[in-house]
Amino acid sequence: MSGILDGKRILITGVLMESSIAFHAAKVAQEQGAEVILTAFPRPTLTERIARKLPKPAKVIELDVTNTEHLDRLAGLVRDELGSLDGVVHSIGFAPQDALGGNFLNTPFESVSTAMHVSAFSLKSLAMACKPLMSEGGSIVGLTFDAQFAWPQYDWMGPAKAALEATSRYLARDLGPDGIRCNLISAGPLGSMAAKSIPGFDGLADVWNTRAPLAWDMKDPEPAGRGIVALLSDFFPRTTGEIIHVDSGVHMMGA
Repeated sequence: MSGILDGKRILITGVLMESSIAFHAAKVAQEQGAEVILTAFPRPTLTERIARKLPKPAKVIELDVTNTEHLDRLAGLVRDELGSLDGVVHSIGFAPQDALGGNFLNTPFESVSTAMHVSAFSLKSLAMACKPLMSEGGSIVGLTFDAQFAWPQYDWMGPAKAALEATSRYLARDLGPDGIRCNLISAGPLGSMAAKSIPGFDGLADVWNTRAPLAWDMKDPEPAGRGIVALLSDFFPRTTGEIIHVDSGVHMMGA
């Protein structure tokens, strides 16, 4: 049987661990027929090791999304490997420790600026770096954590995710004429490396134990990975600027 990504060429960022949503997006994408290339920072060798667990080999390119030289060379490196791109996955987020864990009122601007640059502005940077490879249009998919609410311990990553969500909408507006869609998956909490960096994360995750209509498994990133692959496919040809929740329904629950 053919897969929903047959013949697609996809760039995926953020494969840090086997528990990463990005790893499962890459795995499902390959299973659905895509050719996949990965980017990594700050330890490409770690991603290369994790990539060996994918169904097929995947090239790993070093990419710091805050580094102009890295962004400028990305299109050439990807073109040498795949020729062009049909899809891009943005799975990048970072905030310094003093921007998390209940320190919202005391976080200095320097730390907020870092969180915004890496977690939100980088979506625009990555999109523009890859745009020359998407002359036939395509799909950009990012990852958020529902920024409608003020979550326990999440602090400045909340405004950073809100900025990411707004950035996605503006990219959808400005890249739409080129046939490029831009959407986000809003996943529930998972035991990823990013989650483990948040002090008091277990308290945040407890919300899902009491409010999720569908059972939520923090150890299973594959549903979010499948959501990404669905948005990369041609099954959403006129969907852009959207946020799809893969969170077992918590986003729509009241008190």
